[in-house]
Amino acid sequence: MPPRPPPQAAAAVITRHPPLPRPAATTEPPTASALPAYRALIRDLASAGRLDAIDAALASARSRLAPASLHPLYVAAIRAYARAGRLRDAVDAFERMDLFACPPAAPAYSAIMDALVDAAYHDQAHKVYVRMLAAGVAPDARTHAVRLKSFCLTGRPHVALRLLRTLPDRGCDASAGAYCSVVCGLYDHGHGHDARLLFDEMLGRHVFPDVATFNKVLHALCKKGDVRESGTLLGKVLKRGMSANKFTYNIWIRGICEGGRLGEAVALVEDMDAYIVPDVVTYNTLIRGLCKESKVREAALYLRRMMNRGCMPDDFTYNTIIDGYCKMGMMQEATELLKDAVFKGFVPDRVTYCSLINGLCAEGDVERALELFNEAQAKELKPDLLVYNSLIKGLCRQGLILHALQVMNEMAEDGCHPDIWTYNIVINGLCKMGNISDATVVMNDAIVKGYLPDVFTFNTLIDGYCKRLKLDSALQLVERMWTYGITPDAITYNSVLNGLCKAGKAKEVNETFEEMILKGCRPNAITYNILIENYCKINKLEEASEVIVRMSQEGLVPDAVSFNTLIHGFCKNDDLDGAYLLFQKLVEKGYPATADTFNILIGAYSAKLKMQMAEQIFDGMVSKGYKPDSYTYRVLIDGSCKAANVDGAYGHLIEMINKGFVPSMVTFGRVINSLAVNHRISEAVGIIHTMVRIGVVPEVIDTILSADKKEIAAPKILVEELMKKGHITYPTYDILHEGVRDNKLTRKARKMKYI
Repeated sequence: MPPRPPPQAAAAVITRHPPLPRPAATTEPPTASALPAYRALIRDLASAGRLDAIDAALASARSRLAPASLHPLYVAAIRAYARAGRLRDAVDAFERMDLFACPPAAPAYSAIMDALVDAAYHDQAHKVYVRMLAAGVAPDARTHAVRLKSFCLTGRPHVALRLLRTLPDRGCDASAGAYCSVVCGLYDHGHGHDARLLFDEMLGRHVFPDVATFNKVLHALCKKGDVRESGTLLGKVLKRGMSANKFTYNIWIRGICEGGRLGEAVALVEDMDAYIVPDVVTYNTLIRGLCKESKVREAALYLRRMMNRGCMPDDFTYNTIIDGYCKMGMMQEATELLKDAVFKGFVPDRVTYCSLINGLCAEGDVERALELFNEAQAKELKPDLLVYNSLIKGLCRQGLILHALQVMNEMAEDGCHPDIWTYNIVINGLCKMGNISDATVVMNDAIVKGYLPDVFTFNTLIDGYCKRLKLDSALQLVERMWTYGITPDAITYNSVLNGLCKAGKAKEVNETFEEMILKGCRPNAITYNILIENYCKINKLEEASEVIVRMSQEGLVPDAVSFNTLIHGFCKNDDLDGAYLLFQKLVEKGYPATADTFNILIGAYSAKLKMQMAEQIFDGMVSKGYKPDSYTYRVLIDGSCKAANVDGAYGHLIEMINKGFVPSMVTFGRVINSLAVNHRISEAVGIIHTMVRIGVVPEVIDTILSADKKEIAAPKILVEELMKKGHITYPTYDILHEGVRDNKLTRKARKMKYI
C-alpha cells in the first residue's frame, strides 16, 4: 500500500478556493465524441500507470470543451488518482474544478469523499460532506454509500444502520449495495445477530444483491473466520436463484480452508468442475490450505492435475509447494520440484530462496544453505531480513556463532539492517553454548545501536544464567527488564524459580513465587511443578500435595510431571508406601501415568531391596502397555544382585539385551559377580561371549584385524578390563580367567543365544 499523504493534503479539501472567472469558450466547436474520447484517454492512462499525464489530458480537454462539460473527466481523474494511492493529486484535481469554472456536483463530491475514506481520513470526508451541503449540492446514492462505509469503518455500524433507514426520506432507495455495506460493518464489529436480521430484511424486501455485491459480504465473513455464518448466507442467496461465479467459489474455498475444514474444500473443488472451471486462484487456495496442514504430497497431486487441465501454475503455486516440502524436511522433493519448475519457465525469487535456505538450515545442511544464499546474491536477488535471520539461525544451531556474527555484520553492507529478532537468535545460540557473558555483550551492543531488547531477549539470558546457577546475574537482569518497560512473564519467573530450586534456596523460591503473584503474573503448570519439587526437597510433602490442590482450584490440570515429582518426593523421603498409595489414587481417578512414573517406583523399591514389590510394579507396567527402558532394567538388575536374587538379575539382563538395549560394563559386572558367587560359571562365561558379540569391549580389541585372533583374544582382554575397572571381584576374575580358556565352556557359550 502506498504511504498515506500528510493530513495537510486531505485538509486542503476543506478550504474552498474562490472561483475564478470562467474562461471564454473556445472558438472551435467541440465534437460529440470528444468527451467520451477524453474519458477513455484518462482511463487508459491510469491503466498504464501514466498518472502524471492525466493533468495534461485535462488541460487539453479544457482547451477544447466547455468548462461545465468537464465534470465527468474530473471525476474520472479523482478516481484514478485515488486508486493509485495519490490522494494529494486527487485533492488537487477536485480543487481545480472551482478554479476552472466547473463547480463540483454530487459525483465529484462522492469521489473525493470515497478517496478520503479509503485513506482513513474520515473526519475530512465528513467535512467535505458538510461543504457539499453548504454549497447546495444534494447528496446522491453514491454519497450516502460512502458515508455508510465510513461509519462502518470507524466502528459505528449502528449509525450506518440509522442512515440506511432514512435513505427513502432523503430521496434515495436503499440498494442491495447499501444493505450489504451495513451488514459487513455489523459483522466486523461483533453484531452478528443484527447483521443477520438486516440481511434477512433485505431479502424480505426483494432487494437482491448481485453476485459481486454478495461476494463482498462473503469475503468479509470468511476473512473474519466466521465460516459457518458465511455458509448460511450463501445458502440463502443460492436458494433465491443467485448463480455463484468463480470469485464466489474461490472466496468460499479459502474460507473453509482457513476454518480447518480442508475435506470440504477438497470436495468443493472436485465438484466445481460441473459448474465452473477452476482457475489458478482456486488451485492456489486449495494448495495453500493443504500445505498449511502439512499435506504437501496431496498439494503436489493438485499441481499435476491443474497442469493436466491446461491451468498453468504461477509463482505462488510453486513457492507454496516448495515451502511446504521445506517445512516438512523433504528437501529432495523440494529440489526436484524446483528443477522441474525452472525447466517450465519458473524463475526462483526471494520467496523461493528463503524457503530453501530455511529448510536446509533446519536440516543442518548449512553449507548448502550458504551456497544458495550466495547464488541468490549473484542473481541480484537481495536477501531480505527473513532470509538473513534463517541463515543466522541455521549457523547458530550448528554452533558456528562466529560465522553467524559475520553474516549479521554483512547485512548492513547489503542494505538490510538486523532487527531485535536477529540479535535474539545470536543471543540464544551463545546461551546454548554456555557463553552467557558474550550473549550479554551482544544484547548491550543491540541497545547501543538502537534495538531495544524484548521479553524473549531477557528470558533467554536469564534462563542461561539460572541454568549455570549464576542467580545474582539473573536477578539483576529481571530488575533491568522493568527499566526498559518490559514486564517479566511466567517464563521469566519459571527460570528464576528453577534456578533457585536447583541451588537449594527453598526460602527464596517461595519469596520469588509470592513476588510473582504480587506483580500480577499468573503462574502456569511449570511454575507449580517447580514449587512441588522445592517442597519435596525440604521434606514438606504435605505442602507439596497442597500445591496440586491449588493448581486444580486455579483451573490448571496437573500433568504427569506434577505427579511424578510428588511421587519422587515421597520416595526420596523414604515414604514408599505413601508414594505407592498416591500412585494408586491417581490411577483410580484416571490420571495418566507414564513410563517415568513406573520407573520412579521401581527404582525406589529396588534401592530398598524390596524386589517383590519392584517386580510387581514392573509386571503392571508391562501389562498396561508401557515399555521398560534401559533404566528400568538397570535398577531391577542392581536390586536383584544386591538382594542375592541371581535368577532375577540374570533373567532381566537377558531380556534387556533381547529388547535391544546395551547394558553398561558395570551392569554386566554385577550379574557376572552374582553368577560366579553362586558357581554358575557356564552362564558367567556365556555373558562374556555375549558382551564380545554385541560390542561391549575395550577399544583395543577393534585394532585386532584377524577375525580368528579377535575371537580368541577378545574374551581374555575383556576379563582383564573388567577386573582393571573394578567391575568384577578378584575371585570372579580367577574363575573367568580360567573359564574363557576352557574350550568346553567356550563351545557351550557360543551355542547359547542371548540376542
